[in-house]
Amino acid sequence: MQLPYSDELEVPYLSRLFDNTSECYKFFWFQAIITKISEGKKEISYEELVDEMIADAWYMVTEYHLNLGPRDTLESLVHYVQGISQMKSSEKKENVIQYLKNCTDKEVIRRKRVLTKNVPYRIQAPFMHSMKGKEWDVPEGELIAKINRESRLMYYFDELKGMKTKIKINQDWLVYMQKNQEIVKGWLQFRMIMYLQRRNPSVPGIADKLYPPQERKLEKVQKYWKLLLTMQPVTEIYGHQLLSEKDVSIDHFVPWSYVAHDEFWNLHPTTRSINSSKSNNLPDWNTYFPLLAQIEYLSYEMLWKYDIIHNEFEKCAKEHLNNNEIQRKVYRKGLSFVEFTAALEEVLQPVYTSAKNCGFKNWIYET
Repeated sequence: MQLPYSDELEVPYLSRLFDNTSECYKFFWFQAIITKISEGKKEISYEELVDEMIADAWYMVTEYHLNLGPRDTLESLVHYVQGISQMKSSEKKENVIQYLKNCTDKEVIRRKRVLTKNVPYRIQAPFMHSMKGKEWDVPEGELIAKINRESRLMYYFDELKGMKTKIKINQDWLVYMQKNQEIVKGWLQFRMIMYLQRRNPSVPGIADKLYPPQERKLEKVQKYWKLLLTMQPVTEIYGHQLLSEKDVSIDHFVPWSYVAHDEFWNLHPTTRSINSSKSNNLPDWNTYFPLLAQIEYLSYEMLWKYDIIHNEFEKCAKEHLNNNEIQRKVYRKGLSFVEFTAALEEVLQPVYTSAKNCGFKNWIYET
């Protein structure tokens, strides 16, 4: 993906910002700068940028369980802040930022400062041919003075004042970023996706996990199960409650925050309160998969028995069965319960195991 050309600026150097990235800081630092520029700022403190970084990483780390790096300081700080704040994994970004602004925890303050020791300076290394090797290994104040003598950088520094230190965006770069904001964001997102895929090779849907999810559309699946309820009593699998049309909530057996899709074979009905209680945890496999297989086989039998249900299934399949091989394997006509269960397990268990390996917690419903 190419960045827009400029006669005045060294855009090829900008395109090399992430050539040598072993940790995620650079992505989040640059993203924070772009966000603040979009808000109309051209002088930004370390404090503002680091709070933005933590808030941007919050959902990735706490909800999606993404690995940001082998010993990533930002990732561990997010976990620490969640531990002391008890904020939920789906907390709104503005609430996370407000908490960080008011936080006086000494460990949070120390770790935030650690995040500013290298990335504000080294991210602009592609622009600075004169600085190599040990020339970077000098005290921060001296390093700032050296960098400020360079020409045509994206930004420069005020006097070093800890987290109150400010960067000043070069006016030409400010105009470039504002003019090409959406393209620069798209380029950054592409590079982040490439990085995160390397760090999380078994995790699906990385592109959908850069930000909190948009509202998911499960109306067709809900309509399917509600129709089935009018023809056959159905007991949900967690609390063994008889479902009613008035209280049907569609649950992702393996949490959406891992799979990042709404495939039919991972969806089943439960109640709103139980779905809320389950959150983004993993149902205990030995306890719940046999029950899931039973309710899914009931659905399977009904769709082949009644045309009206089969018609609703076909509507669901257009949006919620995107793999033809899985559709043939799990939903072809004539399967016995044993055959259906084996096919469903073959599809679902590898996804479940991968989510478990990524740190999603085992869950058993407690009344």
